[in-house]
Amino acid sequence: MTRTPFGTAPGGQGVELITLTNAHGVELRAMTYGAIIISLKVPDRTGKLGDVVLGYDSLAGYVKSSPYFGAVVGRYANRIAKGEFTLDGTAYSLAINNGPNALHGGLKGFDKVVWQAESLPSPDGTGVRFHYVSTDGEEGYPGTLDATVTYTLTDSNEVRISYEATTDKPTPVNLTQHSYFNLAGRGDVLEHILQINADRIVPVDSTLIPTGQLMPVKGTPFDFTTPHAVGERIDAADQQITFGKGYDHTFVLTRADTGLVLAAVLKDPTSGRVLEVRTTEPGVQFYTGNFLDGTLTGKGGVVYQRRTGLCLEAHHFPDSPNQPQFPNTILRPGETYRSRTVWKFGVE
Repeated sequence: MTRTPFGTAPGGQGVELITLTNAHGVELRAMTYGAIIISLKVPDRTGKLGDVVLGYDSLAGYVKSSPYFGAVVGRYANRIAKGEFTLDGTAYSLAINNGPNALHGGLKGFDKVVWQAESLPSPDGTGVRFHYVSTDGEEGYPGTLDATVTYTLTDSNEVRISYEATTDKPTPVNLTQHSYFNLAGRGDVLEHILQINADRIVPVDSTLIPTGQLMPVKGTPFDFTTPHAVGERIDAADQQITFGKGYDHTFVLTRADTGLVLAAVLKDPTSGRVLEVRTTEPGVQFYTGNFLDGTLTGKGGVVYQRRTGLCLEAHHFPDSPNQPQFPNTILRPGETYRSRTVWKFGVE
């Protein structure tokens, strides 16, 4: 692990760039601003390393305008309806930053703060632990939340992501990693082949808030229980596709217990790269970069057009604080929030 200066955040805090490298030359670079993964270089079928995540070359891009490229998002990932929820009889109001709703923690969520970083040696790789304390009332959320996120790069070409948090008041917590993947390293992701271990999704209304029901995927464009090209049905005449402007939905993972389960397998036929996602979370948000529109210029001067990256965000369901039938997202004093996700890279 190496650490180098990477600019100054808007509040005047210095930002560091952390570089992790494994025995095979796989390289992960993350910075203390937003605990953002800014690059991830993995081999193709010929052994050539290529960067498979979207982002910027410098801190300035992330500060100016970023659709959560590579960031840890929280205190609550995804949307909360109208930025409101009631907890133990008390009503709370959050910042509205996505149409009529709150998204990804608010105006200054975990993606826009500076985390503290420390090296975390691992017997099978190298790691970095990021730490941030979110104060009581920050972005409208109750309780002081003490959060850590750990990235471990193993010699088996895995990126292990572990989250922990504690609180002094009951509060919603839902953390995730928001990297945009493009396993080809260029172009769009429509030819990527995807399989998702889910036979239901969380359907949404026109503002992308859950209806409260769970919808079977069989017979719909959301059936990825067998492999399909991402672009095969992305513009289908389907109300949910219309609402999301493509895929922007939580898939309900099929699982027998609360441990790590295979959530998704993503393949790029051109490079041969394969990504397997495993998680302890109940869902994964499949998002196809529908709101990228060519106005952002990323690493190496590449203009990010629509669908040049996709996200597989492992997390709890959107709007869970207002949907008591959904898995619980309320963390209480004396409890520890724990979540794990693993990205395993290979080739075929």
